[in-house]
Amino acid sequence: MKSTKTDAPVLRRAVGSDAAEAAEVWLRSYAAALPGVRRAHTDDEVRYWFREVVVPHRETWVATADGTVVAVMVLDGEELDQLYVDPPRRGRGVGDRLVDLAKRRSPAGLELWTFQVNAPARRFYERHGFVAAEHTDGARNEEREPDVRYVWRPGTS
Repeated sequence: MKSTKTDAPVLRRAVGSDAAEAAEVWLRSYAAALPGVRRAHTDDEVRYWFREVVVPHRETWVATADGTVVAVMVLDGEELDQLYVDPPRRGRGVGDRLVDLAKRRSPAGLELWTFQVNAPARRFYERHGFVAAEHTDGARNEEREPDVRYVWRPGTS
């Protein structure tokens, strides 16, 4: 019999009890992907935000494996607001599955923001058919980090 540890993560809507693990995935992923980018909020503020705002009031999805949250995605209408995969799980397809889910949930199109310095994220989104539509100097985001807005429309991938 196959071990469940090799099974693909399960995608599902987040529930209140997922908030703490989802916040930890966000924190670990941000630290690994963006070590040189100033965080606008403390760890405890991020945890509070997931517990009190994100999970209860946003369309939040998690990927779980062996009962543990390994990725989190937040949709806000046609905006893919958050997509973070736990660093040990990167490159295994869970992010691909979450983007495919986001496209199904928003078939008219999606947009998102990512930091310009996040080359792996930019390559990931471009591979999924997102096109850079706007570059900014970061004056409008809390981190004050130059960013880029990506857009995906059906038929582009």
